[in-house]
Amino acid sequence: MNLTIKDIAQMAGVSPGTVSKVINNYEGISEKTKKQVMDVINQKGYEPNFSARSLATKKSNLIGLIYAGKINVEMTHPYFNEVISAFKKNIGLLGYDIIMFSNERFQTGHGSYLARCRHFHVDGCIVIAGEEVEEAIYDVAKEGIPCIGIDIELKGPKSSYIMTDNVDLSRKVIEFFYLHSVRKIGYIGGKWDSAISRYRKQGFYEAMQQFGLEIRGEWIQYGDFHEESGYEAMKKILRCKEYPEAVFATSDLMALGALRAIKEEGLSVPQDIQIVGCDDIVACRYSEPKLTTVKQDKEKFGKLSAYMLNDLINGETQLKPVLIDSELIIRESCGTKRVDRR
Repeated sequence: MNLTIKDIAQMAGVSPGTVSKVINNYEGISEKTKKQVMDVINQKGYEPNFSARSLATKKSNLIGLIYAGKINVEMTHPYFNEVISAFKKNIGLLGYDIIMFSNERFQTGHGSYLARCRHFHVDGCIVIAGEEVEEAIYDVAKEGIPCIGIDIELKGPKSSYIMTDNVDLSRKVIEFFYLHSVRKIGYIGGKWDSAISRYRKQGFYEAMQQFGLEIRGEWIQYGDFHEESGYEAMKKILRCKEYPEAVFATSDLMALGALRAIKEEGLSVPQDIQIVGCDDIVACRYSEPKLTTVKQDKEKFGKLSAYMLNDLINGETQLKPVLIDSELIIRESCGTKRVDRR
């Protein structure tokens, strides 16, 4: 039997309007009346109509999940999958559900992200960085819809973002190599239009200059953060007359691809070339050799983004961007005796 507000009102001995006010937390209702109504609701297992409640409260309790790119990471990417899992858990505890928007129609107009946000009356959006970010993404933030970007710089009246301190992340890697007497260092970066790619490249160049290390153009290659691109980038480096002693690949997937290319060349890691990746995905612990990487706190990313978004939805407008520290995890792919067993 599908109970209505009128049914609950009759059972509780109050008006339908009073039941509606109790459900939607209106002020001016006595504690006795609230208890009277809630006892009936709990006893009968009544669930308020979602659409009607949304109209009454002006909130949908829906969060839009947007992967921001024509070519995007989606839910299969091991790093972002863990971030979104943590976000989902924490945003759920705050009382929200998630609706995922396809990026198949990202043009302005009827199919735009902004149009869909309005259609579904989302309370806010979580935006995950991708490649070739569409301008339609920024329209959502500019319009004043509460948004938190993860690895994408969102700037709007109710927007902020979270990312790792990527300049420092690269510096940590180069400093580690320098302290272990490695001087010839190659680099595999990500797509040029990605904020994290720009900052990691900046950190690499600044640290190399800080330690007086030569930056060799033929040892600088770029991929798209996925394994095959790391493989191809490493192949190009291995065509050089001289090999670098070490390579920093700015994602673990690219590092694993580079590792495969080195092995195919008949070389050994770390004896011939050392490799460092970035993200600390699970596969790092099971590669041969185990991959040294820079760990980003995926649980913290997910939790912070949920609470920041909730604050924006509830009226906060002065949230500064958050930069999260990283941790270098030393494993077998680097020639040092200090090996992390994780």
